[in-house]
Amino acid sequence: MVMNTYNSDEWQGWMRAALNGDAGLYRKLLAAVRPWLLSYFRRRLYGSECEDLVQMTLLSLHEKRHTYDVSAPFMPWIAAIARNKLIDYVRKAGRHVHVELDEAMGVDDGLRPELAARDVQVLLSQLPKDQARVIGLHKLNELSVEETAAATGKSASAVKVIVHRGLKKLQGLVGLKGGTNE
Repeated sequence: MVMNTYNSDEWQGWMRAALNGDAGLYRKLLAAVRPWLLSYFRRRLYGSECEDLVQMTLLSLHEKRHTYDVSAPFMPWIAAIARNKLIDYVRKAGRHVHVELDEAMGVDDGLRPELAARDVQVLLSQLPKDQARVIGLHKLNELSVEETAAATGKSASAVKVIVHRGLKKLQGLVGLKGGTNE
């Protein structure tokens, strides 16, 4: 029976057993992970490429299974593989990806908040330092425009322009329509 939801603890146990040679639990794990992967990709891409990405991710899981740390949670490991396959696919295809801007994003995916925070920092590091600082204060630290202006010595209108241009640049970096890489 294929599961509609994931059970990270159970999957972690199955992965441990698979690494110890239990082929039956390994097949069961692959069958159980498949619907989760399909859902993961369908929430981010439109079209028929989701099934291909599921297959590529399962193949990658198989090829990299020896790298799995049995003391670590399974979900972040498989989610990282899926995320990397998605990024590779989007870059190669030059396609746009659907990115959810929801506070709960990552919780359903089994991703830890620190992974999202790291991704944000990687993106911000691609902006000029002053622009990244203003966006960080206003959007991440949730300072008002006026508070951000006071903290940076800029006018409120300058903060608005810096944030707007920076967010457009970030959209371009992740391949969202309307963004710019300039």
